[in-house]
Amino acid sequence: MTDTTESSGLGDKLAGPLNAIIDKKRAELLPLLAGGAGQATQAALRNDECVRKVATFCYPLLPGLVRLAVKEPVFVNFVMNNREKVLGRLSQQAA
Repeated sequence: MTDTTESSGLGDKLAGPLNAIIDKKRAELLPLLAGGAGQATQAALRNDECVRKVATFCYPLLPGLVRLAVKEPVFVNFVMNNREKVLGRLSQQAA
């Protein structure tokens, strides 16, 4: 299996739980983006530290079986590489 195929499979498996966390914890996540939705979210897309904060916040909230299969550095890397989707979803319903 190639890295691209593995990444795609990982993305498919992580997207559902991550989206559920974002939906449930939106009010707690928005302050991590320097004050809220909208312009702060756009700035956060360019700020690696903000994206890492969101990923680090979300990782312990993943289902236990997902955490057993996917370690935190891999999850953080996934979020960093998919920041547009993750933060886009976060700001989508907040606006």
